[in-house]
Amino acid sequence: MSMSKDRIGGVLLLVFCLTYGLLSQQITLLPFQENVAFHARTMPEVLSVLGIGLAVLIIVFPGSDKKLELAGYNWISCALFLGLMSLYGLTIRPLGFILSTSLFLMIGFWLLGERKPLLLILASVPLVVLFWVLMTQGLDVFIEPLPAFMKSEG
Repeated sequence: MSMSKDRIGGVLLLVFCLTYGLLSQQITLLPFQENVAFHARTMPEVLSVLGIGLAVLIIVFPGSDKKLELAGYNWISCALFLGLMSLYGLTIRPLGFILSTSLFLMIGFWLLGERKPLLLILASVPLVVLFWVLMTQGLDVFIEPLPAFMKSEG
């Protein structure tokens, strides 16, 4: 069995789904949830099982024989996006959701090639505010909108 591009992707998917399934078992359940059919672990468990099945099918059945080619990709942009995502994870609590996510999107769009400041702002800020309103008002999920130093004490 040769390691084609498809099989390498299948192995990576298998590792991800196995890890996801194992980590889903760490989700704590409340005492009354232990014997119910649907609880906090149900969807992660279903998704991991489906992903494992799909990964095994990708590995077992022959796909294309195209070998993995690493040349020709923009690895610098990939590394910059990984760094940007890590920085976003570190700044979302101190800067708040709206500012941190807006900056994340603006810098991401800039990395993708957009250079007009007005367009960067108009494509990021309204989207983030709309999403924040949908989550907090529509779905009743609390997301801290502003940095800690901007909160009023009361």
